[in-house]
Amino acid sequence: METQKNNKSLILSLSHDIKTPLGIIELNSKALERGLYENNKEKKDRIAGVINEKCGEIKSYVDQIIQASKEDFLELEVHNREFYLAEMMNSIKTVYADKMELLQIGFKIDEYSDCMLKGDPERAVEVLQNLLENAVKYGDGQKIEISFSREENSQLISVINTGCTLKDTELPHIFDSFWRGSNTGANAGSGLGLYICRQLMNRMNGDIFAELKNGTMTVTAVFGMA
Repeated sequence: METQKNNKSLILSLSHDIKTPLGIIELNSKALERGLYENNKEKKDRIAGVINEKCGEIKSYVDQIIQASKEDFLELEVHNREFYLAEMMNSIKTVYADKMELLQIGFKIDEYSDCMLKGDPERAVEVLQNLLENAVKYGDGQKIEISFSREENSQLISVINTGCTLKDTELPHIFDSFWRGSNTGANAGSGLGLYICRQLMNRMNGDIFAELKNGTMTVTAVFGMA
């Protein structure tokens, strides 16, 4: 029974992961279909590159689902190494600057000093993508911000969104598996997004925590610095 539960968790986790690149492909495809960038070849080429990249991500997730169907254990694979903060943030900006513009959401990435981080750069991007997708789904669509700070030998990266209606008493549960808050409304989901983020951050020897104040949600990922 435990094996079946773990395998089901992995399948749901990977299925959840697929939704992010699929949503990005859908949004950008609609923009191209509506001819929003007809006179901007540079932007069209960049969007085509993003679509191609996200198709590759989906293929990777599907391969993992096929592999998971043959295995009997839960494994979120992480390959830790050193990587630059700018490397991760450039990946995020490439995708989300255009996405937030299309969604008409105010999006700001604060200034930061580049540094070397410890972890898996692809998984680190996945964590930030999950946090941004949650900010889009459960915020008021007014403003999303990424801020940076440092504590001792750690780099803190926070995703902040306004208009969060989650109850204060529910905040301690948001990283639990299969848990969904009272603010989810009609938004579909598996209750695995933040759980996956915590598991990945733990495997990268980092941490993640959330704060809620006056309707503003701040979720902070903590990375070790090399």
